[in-house]
Amino acid sequence: MSRTRAYVSALREFLSGQASAGLLLMGAAVLALVLANGPLARSYAETLHLDLGPLSLLHWINDGLMAVFFLLVGLEIKREFLDGQLSSPRRRMLPGLAALGGMAAPAAVYLLLNGGPHGAPHGWAVPTATDIAFSLGVLALLGSRVPVSLRIFLAALAIMDDLGAVIVIAVFYAGDLAPGWALAALAVLAAIWALNRLKVVSLAPYLLLAVPLWAFTLLSGIHATVAGVMLALAIPLRVSRGRPDDPASPLHRLEHRLQFWVAYLVVPIFGLANAGVSMAGVGWSDLLAPVALGTAAGLFVGKQAGVFAATWLAIRLRLAEVPEDATMLQVYGVALLCGIGFTMSLFIGLLAFDDPLLQAEVKLGVLAGSLLSALCGSLVLVIAGKRCDG
Repeated sequence: MSRTRAYVSALREFLSGQASAGLLLMGAAVLALVLANGPLARSYAETLHLDLGPLSLLHWINDGLMAVFFLLVGLEIKREFLDGQLSSPRRRMLPGLAALGGMAAPAAVYLLLNGGPHGAPHGWAVPTATDIAFSLGVLALLGSRVPVSLRIFLAALAIMDDLGAVIVIAVFYAGDLAPGWALAALAVLAAIWALNRLKVVSLAPYLLLAVPLWAFTLLSGIHATVAGVMLALAIPLRVSRGRPDDPASPLHRLEHRLQFWVAYLVVPIFGLANAGVSMAGVGWSDLLAPVALGTAAGLFVGKQAGVFAATWLAIRLRLAEVPEDATMLQVYGVALLCGIGFTMSLFIGLLAFDDPLLQAEVKLGVLAGSLLSALCGSLVLVIAGKRCDG
């Protein structure tokens, strides 16, 4: 059995789930655009802003449901670092460097296009994210043209990318801090960590404490989704020692229970609620506005340049090897797919800007950059696959 294939069992369920979820997310995005530009546009907007208790429906989705999404992201990051594809420095090297390049270059492109008096540099992080579900969904459509090693590489890169996005959100996009509520959140988090140290394996106490942790984090001014990541890092993981899907580990149990609901409910609902942008009156001037252009160029130009340059350099310096059975042209195709920012890019854009006009520009840029990246990446991978078959 080859080295790469030995890793496949650990990620098979993850990859297949993310790929099919990506296809559903594509459908949700298309539906959102239809609703926002059809006869139901007004009802669509009014429904999203309907007040449900202390928050609107849109806020419940972006602050509540997305906290569950970030909980799953945190669980995946912790598992892969401690007991998976990223569990050793050598395995982390290639996707880690690629993710780093894939965040730095898009930010630089965005800032370059938003440095003038009409620019909005605060949105520099919007094009730095890769949508793991969407990108793996595109790979799923390409089937056997793409080696398994590249799917694993893309998944690992996107997980590292998610880690970077979580850090960016916590550090750069927190609101005005309310110290009292922040201390309350830390107290709840300390109680959760105490459960971990006491080796409590039942998930019930952790999930019960998750509710006040989320509420206190929301009230503290730190974005509520950070609570999901903090909870994930406190969930116990029993190192499986060669059994990558040990069902007895609390982290594995929670991750497996969440995967279906996040993939087939949370993320599509987020896409349906946030991808709808009205195209009425939209012209080239709107697409060439600094925020829209910086976001689109950051995703399409910056992502592919940063990911591929970092990957090529790591391989050239012998810090890592080309993914097994893959060519550099196929690696370039995957670098293009990393420009599919969608979910995380939209989410960061909503945090970066309160102005509805700038949020609309972010959506235009994300949709344009992600679509270009998906189409060009698919074309390159199809051509590369034919060359390999030939």
